[in-house]
Amino acid sequence: MELSERVKRIEPSATLAVLMEKEKLVARGIDVVDFGPGEPDFPTPDYIKRAAVKALDENKTKYTASGGIMPLRQAAVEWHAKYLGTHYEAKECIINAGGKHSLYNVTQALINSGDEVLIVAPYWVSYPDIVKCADGTPVIVETDARNGFIPRAAEIEKAITPRTKLLIINSPSNPTGAVIPEDEFARILDVAKKHNIWLLSDECYSHFVYGKAKPFSIAGLPGAKDHVIISGSLSKTFAMTGWRMGYTLAPQQLADAVLKLQSQSTSNPTSIAQYAALEALRGGLDSVNMMVAEFAKRRARIIAGLREIPGVSCHEPEGSFYVFPNVAGATTGSRTGASPCDTVQVAKELLEREHVVVIPGEAFGAPGYLRLSYATSMERIEEGLRRMSSFFRAETAVSSAAMRG
Repeated sequence: MELSERVKRIEPSATLAVLMEKEKLVARGIDVVDFGPGEPDFPTPDYIKRAAVKALDENKTKYTASGGIMPLRQAAVEWHAKYLGTHYEAKECIINAGGKHSLYNVTQALINSGDEVLIVAPYWVSYPDIVKCADGTPVIVETDARNGFIPRAAEIEKAITPRTKLLIINSPSNPTGAVIPEDEFARILDVAKKHNIWLLSDECYSHFVYGKAKPFSIAGLPGAKDHVIISGSLSKTFAMTGWRMGYTLAPQQLADAVLKLQSQSTSNPTSIAQYAALEALRGGLDSVNMMVAEFAKRRARIIAGLREIPGVSCHEPEGSFYVFPNVAGATTGSRTGASPCDTVQVAKELLEREHVVVIPGEAFGAPGYLRLSYATSMERIEEGLRRMSSFFRAETAVSSAAMRG
């Protein structure tokens, strides 16, 4: 079978292999500690579920407008204005089947063959392949753990060429939890304006922030809208990952292009989910604040536990619900034919030997690191830390014995 070049140039999700192996262990009745999930472990709030049931009872199960029902588009821009300080009109909002769908639509609408798209590393696993699907060229801009993985405007500007069309920014970040300071974000926007490139801001984790960090949207700055595209999602904010509800905020010409594309692909997001999303956006942030308060406790514990493991270093993330420890100093290279920083192999052995699921840093463009989600109970975090400590202490013992030999 001869497949399209488009499909050949992309890779399946780098997390899939790990998760498939996890399912095999679970099927055998083995107790697995899962630090892999990129979704809240809390249920969708009841008031949102009741709205979906009501929509079913009222037979709201037909096609809707391709861009989403107008009350939902209006609710999305009002929610964004209230909590993130922006000023969009409903016609500048398109409802998508999740945040990933929004990102895909935007790149398909903007990128031509040979256009370059700047992606900050460590990056969410799908960004490069979404760009490749649009026949664009991903250009990676590295960040430094010593600076909290914060992208700098000066480094971004160095990567811009005449072919650069788009910059993708994710703050708070998956996988690092980095939150870009508002002043640095403003400088990044100035660079985008100066070079006349689009800034696509993925706000999936906008409200999962801790300490002094606050929810922020670059689109709220004066004069930003003409250069900024917002990819928003209800998935994390309202524990609605399976409902597939996201939205795009953009200048009307681009919003219309996204709408045209969507009308020829998905037609419209699921009608029932739209009515649930409408209730979510009208319902305030009580459920979100509850989740964030619990995540803050888990975050503190998992960071402290990882830092207790010899050779493991872990910066303190200000957002999302992930930690991104560097484990290069805790691995030995004792795995046959493997580099000490081969965290694909580390993740494989952690699963095989200790039955702990982590995602290797290679999936995010960062060998030597592991991504751990603390969207799980404190009890499971404690057990996972115990198993990881056992694994890495065994690695250290092997290394010490090899050095003595």
